[in-house]
Amino acid sequence: MKVEIDSFSGFRIYPSKGKLFVRGDSKVFRFASSKNASLFLQRKNPRKIAWTQVYRRMHKKGITEEVAKKRSRRTVKHQRGIVGADLNAIAAKRNQTAAIRSQQRLAAISKAKTEKKEKETKKAKPARAPASTAPRVSKQQMKGGKGGR
Repeated sequence: MKVEIDSFSGFRIYPSKGKLFVRGDSKVFRFASSKNASLFLQRKNPRKIAWTQVYRRMHKKGITEEVAKKRSRRTVKHQRGIVGADLNAIAAKRNQTAAIRSQQRLAAISKAKTEKKEKETKKAKPARAPASTAPRVSKQQMKGGKGGR
């Protein structure tokens, strides 16, 4: 025995009972009584009509047995190292004072500046003397292409 559900009220419709309404877009609606069909055709919202199952479900009516709430697990925070630094290094950096950090920053900046100066002096030394004072000639001209047009 197949029991249908009322499209408006949510009540059960037993075989040989109720009405079937097929809308223009071929959607089928089943109603247990003419009262449900009438309210549906008046475009009433079943969520606002107190006796419908939808209203009762929405407003938590008729739930006799209290369902125990599921306990959500409290998330446990773990600290782990990152690719560049292990956990000990991170903890050490966190415990440093601002003064130590600023000293380290200044030291790193001065080191970078000295390295840059050394690099520039190395570049400056092997400067080449001008090869010749003769007029510059392209490869094409040397081959004699487009011979002096």
